[in-house]
Parts: sequence; C-alpha cells; structure tokens
Amino acid sequence: MHKKLDMNRILLLLILGIFQLSCNSQDWPDWRGPNRDGVWETSGIVEKFDSKVIELKWSTPIGPGYSGPTVANGKVYVTDRLERPAQAERVLCMDEQTGEPIWAHQYDCVYNVGYPAGPRASVVINEGKAYSLGTMGHLFCFDAGSGRVLWQRDLNTEYEINMPIWGIASTPLVVDEKIIVHVSGSHNACVVAFNKDTGKEIWRNLDDRAGYSAPIFIEKNGVGVVVNWTEHSLSGLDPESGEIYWRIPWTTGSGMSIATPVLYNDHIFVSAFYSGSLLVKLEDDYTSAEIVWQRSGENERKTDALHCVMNTPVIMDDFIYGVDSYGELRCLDFSTGDRVWEDLRAVKKDRWANIHFIQQGDHTWMFNEHGELLITRLSPEGFKEISRAKLIEPTREQLPRGVTWSHPAFANKHVFIRNDERLVCADLSE
Repeated sequence: MHKKLDMNRILLLLILGIFQLSCNSQDWPDWRGPNRDGVWETSGIVEKFDSKVIELKWSTPIGPGYSGPTVANGKVYVTDRLERPAQAERVLCMDEQTGEPIWAHQYDCVYNVGYPAGPRASVVINEGKAYSLGTMGHLFCFDAGSGRVLWQRDLNTEYEINMPIWGIASTPLVVDEKIIVHVSGSHNACVVAFNKDTGKEIWRNLDDRAGYSAPIFIEKNGVGVVVNWTEHSLSGLDPESGEIYWRIPWTTGSGMSIATPVLYNDHIFVSAFYSGSLLVKLEDDYTSAEIVWQRSGENERKTDALHCVMNTPVIMDDFIYGVDSYGELRCLDFSTGDRVWEDLRAVKKDRWANIHFIQQGDHTWMFNEHGELLITRLSPEGFKEISRAKLIEPTREQLPRGVTWSHPAFANKHVFIRNDERLVCADLSE
C-alpha cells in the first residue's frame, strides 16, 4: 500500500515538474516569436550585462544568409547559401543545447536577384513540421525532427513569379490547416494558401507584386483576417477563402514593403523607407478599414516622419517607436504621426542602418546591425539605455560595410543569432 502511494506521489511530482517546465519555457517557432509580434514572454532574465562582450554558450559554422533563426522542441532552424561547387540553398537544423548539426537539406538554387547573400525567410515550425521558403521561390515542408521532405513546390516555375528586386523574403504564415505564402505569382497569385499537410493549393488572390513583409493573422469577434503588405497595397483577406475584406492601395518605392504590420488598439501601422508611415483604423470585426493618417517627408532624407527600412516598429501607450532610414531612433505620437523625439545613440547613422526590437515586460531589447544587444526603456520622454554588449561580429556578405541584419530568436532564456559565418547562442538567464 505504501509503495503504491509512493509511486503515485512520484508520478504526480513528475507530471507537475513537466508541467512547470513547459510553463516556464518558451520556444520561438516563427518569425518574430510565437505570435509574430516581437514579444518575449519570460522572466528571470539579466537586468544588466556583466561585461562589454556576451559570453557564448555555443557557436557553429554556417553559410551566409538573412534569415533569422527559429527555435522549437529542442532544435534551432536556419537557412543559408552555398556558391561552390554550385549555387545552392540549405535548410539547417541544430541541437538547441549544443549547436551540433541534426539534419540539413540542400538544393540547387541559382540567384538572379539583388543582395544575393542568401535566403531571407525564417523557417516556421508547426505541429511537427518545418516550412522553409527560399529566395527564388522553393517552398518545402519537412518532418521537423528528421528533415525528411514531406512535400515541395517550385513556385517560380509553377506560378510565373513576378520576382521582387531582392527576391522572395516574406516568411509564410500558418493559419489552421493552411500555410499562406506571398508567392508574387502571375494570374492573381500574389498571395496563395496551400494545405499545410499536402501542399495543395486552396486559394489565391491579389494581382500585386509581393514586397518583403511577412503577413500576420488578426482576429476579433471570432472573425479572422490575414493582413498583407505588398509592393502595391495593404490588405485584409479572409483566411478561409482568400476573399478581400479591405484593400488600401499604397505603392512603396522599389517595393520596399519590409517591416511587419503592427496591430495596436484596432489599428494597423506600417512604415517604409521611401513612402513614410501609414496608420489604418479597423472597423467592427476587422473586415473593413480606413486611413487615419499618412505621413511622409519631401524625401527620406528630409522628413519628420518615420521611414523604416527593415525594422518593425513597436507601439506602446499610444506612442510609436522605430528606426528611420539612416538609423535615427524616433518616437511618434500615435494619434497624429507627429514626431516627439529623435535619438542617434542606438545605432550608428548610416544608410539602411537597422535595429530589431523585442519587447520583454517594460524593457525593450534591441539588436543593432553592429551585433550589439541593448537593454533599454522607451517612453515619450526619450530613449534610456540600461546596458549594451557585443553578441556577434558583423560580416560583409550582406553589405560591404559589415552588418548583422538577421532577426534574433529569444527562446528559453537564451538568444540565438547568426551572421554570414556562424550561428551562436548565449544564455541570458539571471
């Protein structure tokens, strides 16, 4: 009898332990985190760095590329490019704790796009499957554990892609049984939904050319909407049928629709290098929308507006924070778009200068293109830097001056980031 009670107690403690572990951990299985919102839900993280250089837990060699890593179920996923002996892209899977290779898939891929350092889109992990989208439109579904190819599509051949200047970059979006892809195809196939288990097309819509912005899924009153920002418009589509709920024409210079749309208090905000910023109000159940304000300057050099390049802004307490076209960190009033302040300390001023924002409680973590990780606070009163340290060295494949443009992953109290030579991991726990 006592042995049975003891075994029951042990089993209960084991179950509770596993439950507690699952509650205290958080993977990063998608672009900008589990919800594509750049929010890191965690605690027990360092408040300040101990030195000017962050100690690495592990480092493993990879090839060049822009894609940010993703983390799920003890594995890290990233893509890269090889040029010898032939041009090829690779999808790589490593052990989360050690960085040791688990599997890799390589396929021939000849580039004819600008900025040819490597693949752009992050690998998306969903229900045991890994989805990757290459620069020239190679779409793969893998068994996430083994790397076995479950299905694949050559979108460039099948959909006659109207290729964006810098290739296909938008990370696909999983909604229910569908994976929604910015194909940039001809014949009304800018956005295409495939069955995520078979790869069969479900619907297509929009006659736009794709930009580089990842779509997001939003929902209100039980109605879901896929928000897409292309070279020619900002739109909301029905995820089930692809029907257009609303579409706001807005052509961005050189197709530079890059930042991810931001949802805030029933509004969608986007910002582009040449075109400035646009705020849209969503009505009722998000199936209709209207412009609140649009701000742009004489050009991207002479403006009080916000002209984001790659960074996705963060919105808090009715203020918008983003990095402008030459590295200026700016704060805008949400209701009007008027500039509140500008600060030049977070990243050196340069054309295309970039910072990625990650919100963790009242701290805004910043990863700048110099490979530095910053712990900060943002408010209408200004930019407050709490701590800064070097995480990884910039490399020159992406841009000759040396940059790190990929988005980091923050998972299980660690940070994962790549340059054009290595993928690294650092422990950020207290």
